[in-house]
Amino acid sequence: MSEETHSFALSVNGVSYDLDVPARRLLSDALRHDLGLTGTHVGCEHGVCGACTVLLDGRPVRSCLVFAVSAQGAEITTVEGLGNEDGSLGPVQQAFAECHGLQCGFCTPGFLTTITAGLRDNPAPTHEEAREMIAGNLCRCTGYQNIVKAVERAAQLGGERAAQLGGERAAEVSP
Repeated sequence: MSEETHSFALSVNGVSYDLDVPARRLLSDALRHDLGLTGTHVGCEHGVCGACTVLLDGRPVRSCLVFAVSAQGAEITTVEGLGNEDGSLGPVQQAFAECHGLQCGFCTPGFLTTITAGLRDNPAPTHEEAREMIAGNLCRCTGYQNIVKAVERAAQLGGERAAQLGGERAAEVSP
């Protein structure tokens, strides 16, 4: 007996897709398995670690907690969509590289998307605000000091790219 599937459309990193997936397919699984975008990592599968964080209409969400079909008509930004249009690193990615904000790299995609949204909302965070910005993401390797430095460095580099992500729909869903 095969599981009933549902068709829906969404945009991921500016590319439109039509998907036909089982009703209970998670967004993280649709991104990784149906679209081949493996930058979104799945760690705990309970929404605790933040490795699977993507931007859904500009807001950070744990993609392991969202059914793919609920993203009907949404704009999703994954870590693959954070670079500049010319292929160079975006400001948050550049800051992570400059400040050695990663070690094993497993948690990095979730941090990059979370920080991108955070800097869009607060382009000049204080040290404490930078720490708060990343509080929902877990890292087993770094001790967070260099990640906080990367947030501060990304703010210095300017959030032009971060400000572009999310567009009008993000403003509509902002709290």
